Order: sequence, then structure tokens, then C-alpha cells
Amino acid sequence: MKVGDNYPETLLKKRDRFKIYICICLFWLPFLVTQTDAQCALNKKVFHAGEQISYDIYFKWGLLMPKAGQANFVMKRTPYEQHNSWNYNLIFRTNGIFEKIYKMRDTLECFFTPNHQLLFSSKRTTEGGRYMVENITFTNKGNKTQSHTHRYNLESTRIDTTIITDGCVYDMMAGVMFLRTIDWSNIQRGQEFATKVAIGRDIVNMSFRYVGQAIVERNENLKYRTRHFYIDIYGDAFTQSKEAAEVWIGDDDNHLPVKIKAKLKIGAAEVYYNSSSNLQYPLTSRIEIPKR
Repeated sequence: MKVGDNYPETLLKKRDRFKIYICICLFWLPFLVTQTDAQCALNKKVFHAGEQISYDIYFKWGLLMPKAGQANFVMKRTPYEQHNSWNYNLIFRTNGIFEKIYKMRDTLECFFTPNHQLLFSSKRTTEGGRYMVENITFTNKGNKTQSHTHRYNLESTRIDTTIITDGCVYDMMAGVMFLRTIDWSNIQRGQEFATKVAIGRDIVNMSFRYVGQAIVERNENLKYRTRHFYIDIYGDAFTQSKEAAEVWIGDDDNHLPVKIKAKLKIGAAEVYYNSSSNLQYPLTSRIEIPKR
């Protein structure tokens, strides 16, 4: 299949763009979102300063699966206003043929307190020659979360709104972070884990559903032992999207995502683990088979 000129239009569809960001964001999951905690606290079982992870992103059409770009994540301690906070930073960029078709330069970052409450998140994107910034400020009060979203480009403000919601609400990255600290010893097939994510003027509901153990093969000499999850997306701005994406989490103490696949209107987006440094635990889910 030839990549046509209308592919960027497909990429700009709201639902497909959201799924693509799920693919990018799910690979940087440093801590657990505890939805039942009134203060929206986050568990740091695998949370580790200095962690760096690299992934490769592909788009698939039929038998073709060209590499679309690379993403790199860094976790560190960085002060935010009057807070002694942690910070994670994700940079995604296209390469190869996608530089000509639909150039993307995206930076996502988030600040949170040592008690793991979200303070602020930012998404700065340059996509197809268009620049956009979306900042979200979070305030947790009792069992409610206030999220103020300010989205703007070089010409004007596109969104400036505040939403107050029962329970915990997160940015797109933190909203999918809890998979890395699920206790494998207690998890059951079919078990679901729900969260809410602020996207523009909308609160999007997401659910992660456990499928079971699986082996991900990167090539004949490299495999990973994983736990497999489906991702369901719901929300006023989206029609129900059952099994919109899948994620395979490495079955060791790091719980690093190894693979993600998201269905798009045309084809699919796939992301694969490439390399990492400064992990808190050995990457024992990795299985290397000697060449014969």
C-alpha cells in the first residue's frame, strides 16, 4: 500500500490522534494511579529518578510497517514553583518518510509532589507545521479534582476552561501510568482498572482490562515475557471504543511496556521497547536466544 497524501488528515482525526498519544504515552509509566485514594496519591513501587527509556514507533498498513519515529523519556527531580517536585519528560519526533509526510515534534512533561499528587502537565506539539501548547493545572480537594486547561497556538487561545470532577483526574501520561505497579500475584483474567483523563474540554474515561500472560517476539533471537492488557476508551467526545489499543507489560519488577498496538481508522500504530538505562531492577523479562 502506498502512503497517500491524505494520511495526515487521517492522523488529525480526534479519536485516532488520541490513540496515537496513548501509544506514545504508555511507554513512560513510572508510578501507580490509585483511584480510590481521596488525595489522588501515587504509589512509587517502580518509581526511580534517572530512569531513561527509548522506544521506536511504527505505523502499519497491510504488510507495510515503516518506522515513524522515536520517543525518549527521562525521570528526574526538578523544583516546580514552591514545590519540591519530581518531573518526567517525554520527547517524540518523527523520522524517515514521516518527516516529509507529517513532521511531528512533541514534548510532554509533568510535575508532581513527593507525595505523588499531580501539579502541572504540559504538551507542546509541532505537527504538520502547526504549533500548539496545552497546559493543565491540577488541584485536588477532598474527593474532587479541579483541572484547568489552557490550549493555545501562536495566533489565539483555543481552550481556557476549568472542570471539576468527582474522583481523580490526570493528564494523558499519568492517566495510563498505573499498569507498571499492578501486583501480578493477585491479578485475575478479565479484571479491569479504570481512570479519567482530561483532554481539552472533555473528561475521557479509560479502562485497562487484563487478558493474561504472553510472549512478545522481537525477532528469532529476542523475546519478552509479558502481561497483556486491552484498553477501552469512553467519553462524550468519543463513541465507545472497545479494545481501542493493547499493551504488553514486561513481566519483571520494572513492569516496562514492551509493545503497544492501537487501532486507527486506516491501519494501526505500534510501539516497541528499544533500550533503557538506570532502571531500578534487572530486566529479567528479556529472553535472549543465542544465534546458532
